[in-house]
Amino acid sequence: MSDQFWTRIEDGIAELVIENPPVNALDSIGWRRLSQEIDALNANADVRVIVIRAEGRGFCAGVDIKELQKHPERIPEVNAGNWETFRAVHRGLKPVIVAAHGYILGGGIGICGSADIILCSPDATFGVPEVDRGALGAGAHLQRLFPVQKVRQMYFTGEPIDAAEAFRLGAVEKIVPREELRDAAIKLARTIAAKSAIMIRLAKEALNGIEDGDLEKKYRWEQGFTAQAYLTQESQEARDAFVGKRDADFKK
Repeated sequence: MSDQFWTRIEDGIAELVIENPPVNALDSIGWRRLSQEIDALNANADVRVIVIRAEGRGFCAGVDIKELQKHPERIPEVNAGNWETFRAVHRGLKPVIVAAHGYILGGGIGICGSADIILCSPDATFGVPEVDRGALGAGAHLQRLFPVQKVRQMYFTGEPIDAAEAFRLGAVEKIVPREELRDAAIKLARTIAAKSAIMIRLAKEALNGIEDGDLEKKYRWEQGFTAQAYLTQESQEARDAFVGKRDADFKK
């Protein structure tokens, strides 16, 4: 458990809620603890389905850029926590339903791109502003959601897409009014939880096995470029500009 998220288990459904105002960005400790909590839920015999959602203005804004701007030495720990969290969602053998609202950025994309089913509210937006933050990552998970050219357009421009477009492209199972989002996710979880736990576990393992490529290996490849990017002056300028709420100047 962490002060950046909390968990409740009832009737075989684990509800993991990200709640870390103002934007639900997690720091290096938060990402590591999130991965440990998801691993624990996957190992818990009382849990049949995991629902991940959030409170506040949006689902998840990813990593805490302010922490990395002040403590660049923590970048390897943040990268490790991200990798472990997404691996726990994807490789853990309990189905994971994401119920997302508002902004879904960076690490939020990683969670969604690792999950089995996504529901979202009409105000949801999916984006990867990594290039504008002097970072990389989440492209592998974005490509699990959207076609490759759409991913590149989003990545190079930093422009998000809305819930309707995400639904049209097949990434989202259903768009649900914000006030009904949690109930819709729990209802779907109950349907899955009522089935044979052994069969569902085998089904997820089988479905993971027939996916094209290795999601975790692809993300690890990306993280090597993330580390390389962080060593550049341009990356530091991007983070400084973001924290200072100004336009970045790459002519320095």
